[in-house]
Amino acid sequence: MPTPIRPATPADIGSIATTLAKSFHDDPVKLHLLGGKSVPQAKVEPFFTTFQKIQLPHGHVYTTPGHEAAAIWAPPDQWKIPFTTVLKHSPTFLKLYGLRLFPNLGVLSMMEKAHAEIDYPHYYLEIIGTDPAHQGKGFGSALMQPMVERADTEGVGLYLESSKESNVGFYRRFGFEVRRTLTLRKGPDMWLMWRKPR
Repeated sequence: MPTPIRPATPADIGSIATTLAKSFHDDPVKLHLLGGKSVPQAKVEPFFTTFQKIQLPHGHVYTTPGHEAAAIWAPPDQWKIPFTTVLKHSPTFLKLYGLRLFPNLGVLSMMEKAHAEIDYPHYYLEIIGTDPAHQGKGFGSALMQPMVERADTEGVGLYLESSKESNVGFYRRFGFEVRRTLTLRKGPDMWLMWRKPR
């Protein structure tokens, strides 16, 4: 049976942050931004908490019943984080990245510039992750399918950045294609993927 998913509420924030922190423990981009060989769970949980707080008002943070997996989407025309919002949450980002915050803002700028090349209305998959203890059970697919169907119904596209080449095939199953590969400064590649509405 398909795994049910539901919109997250403020009460889910802590559990979702933990799940996403676990799922990104070996993420190449996150490792690059942190300048280390590991992504400490307790250190990055506030990052995922912040992104939930930014997107929860838009109603597109989703989770599975036991918080095994979660996804954070931005709706059309809401994907770019205003500088005032970055400033508001700068203490969290500064605590996470330290002196790396400023070069990391440059990475964000690179990503936003590439993203801005898409002038078609679209939903943006900011973050998706499954607790490693629950990977391979279909939770990721359960989180993707409803948004794919929604985008097709509304006639809008979907966009994401894959930080692992191994995940490109997963997204292709939902109709995404690689638009380009973005190489971060002194860092890893990201696969920028787009899905046309059907």
